[in-house]
Amino acid sequence: QVQLVESGGGLVQPGGSLRLSCAASRSIFMINNMGWYRQAPGKQRELVGAITRGGSTNYADSVKGRFTISRDNAKNTVYLQMNSLKPEDTAVYYCNAEWRAADYWGQGTQVTVSS
Repeated sequence: QVQLVESGGGLVQPGGSLRLSCAASRSIFMINNMGWYRQAPGKQRELVGAITRGGSTNYADSVKGRFTISRDNAKNTVYLQMNSLKPEDTAVYYCNAEWRAADYWGQGTQVTVSS
């Protein structure tokens, strides 16, 4: 099993930046795909972006050029750097790991973009 703990959320003004962290309870070296999802009130959970074990990334069109995912295998941590934040980025952000045909989720961290 894999336990995931997100941190780094908070309140930020439009145009600001935040960096989310996702710490895993085991080595992420062998975890093929790790990703970030978000869920806004009244909406379905959506993929923000993901990163493979080899470091390849993909992003939702709505965040391309503003968000960057990275992984530090030595620290068993995945990051989501969010720049140029917009009010529509407000949501609970969840970390996900796909490992041995199972999905694992963190508890989520709230990001609120508001002036």
